[in-house]
Amino acid sequence: MRPPGTRVAVLTVVRGRADHLARQRRVLAAGPPVDHVVVGMGERPATGGTGPPTRVLTVPAPGPLPLAAARNAGAAAALEDGATLLVFLDVDCLPGGGLVDGYLRAAARRPDALLSGPVTYLPEGVLPERDLHRHTDPHPARPSPADGALLPEPRRELFWSLSFAVTAEAWRAGGGFCEDYAGYGGEDTDFALSCGLDLVWVGGAHAYHQHHRPARTDPARVAEIVANARLFHRRWGWWPMAGWLRELHAAGAVRFDPRRDVLRVG
Repeated sequence: MRPPGTRVAVLTVVRGRADHLARQRRVLAAGPPVDHVVVGMGERPATGGTGPPTRVLTVPAPGPLPLAAARNAGAAAALEDGATLLVFLDVDCLPGGGLVDGYLRAAARRPDALLSGPVTYLPEGVLPERDLHRHTDPHPARPSPADGALLPEPRRELFWSLSFAVTAEAWRAGGGFCEDYAGYGGEDTDFALSCGLDLVWVGGAHAYHQHHRPARTDPARVAEIVANARLFHRRWGWWPMAGWLRELHAAGAVRFDPRRDVLRVG
């Protein structure tokens, strides 16, 4: 049972991805009670049909997707509405049956932490809306503690923003995402480093990533990734997204030489 006064807001930022959003909203509606804050980037997203109580916002997007700014705007709206726990869930992710309650229990134990659950990447053609637990296969690049367990993580660079939660107090203390980032990449690692919150893995708070082509494989995103990586390097002195950058280097899309601090498009 939830403590009195507890209010959970799930925050989703989106442009396009109408099918992903509709599926996510149906799964949310079938789970524990939440509010849904949906932030459209440059367009008003369609939120008709089945879904939890919803607040819709729109942020300007004249250029690359303002992911950082959109998340900040969604958090501000949720706090304005009285949310005590913010659950950030990418539009391409479905919440497992234990995600909301798992984050709630974790927040009760670690209200000062950045809480992150395991993510399963669903294969192409697999888009379930029920019995998601049957598909559980957490991505091996991140720890997946036993259900109910909390695992502190000193390597903040492992944080990813697909699925995470923070209490209202922790969000205010952390200061939100740096809005100098635009487009894909880097803003989540920057947030994990700058917010000052301990990173904690939450066992059992599973999310399920709906299959689609990775954004980093889109040639239109290469310049965004490079710009964000260079911004991050100026702020922190090391290169984020090194695996992505090596892939893009191997494909000839970028020139990446971390030993000489060289990164450029083409």
